[in-house]
Amino acid sequence: MAARGSERLVDALEELLGELPSRLRGRRAKLSEQALGVLHALVDELNLVTRDEFDELELRVAQLEHRLRLLEREPEVLPPA
Repeated sequence: MAARGSERLVDALEELLGELPSRLRGRRAKLSEQALGVLHALVDELNLVTRDEFDELELRVAQLEHRLRLLEREPEVLPPA
């Protein structure tokens, strides 16, 4: 009887060891998702800008600078006297 019990224990341990890598990968992915969620919440709470928001603002500033340079280059038109 004791031998069958130890065989079942060995079988259960072998099964667990076989499943362990896939379980760890699943938990690692879940942990990564949770960490990313916490990071996003922290960014929001601290009112930090994201890289996408920064890039968008940088583009808008570049467009405004370009428009300003175009306006500065236009010859000044004086109204008729």
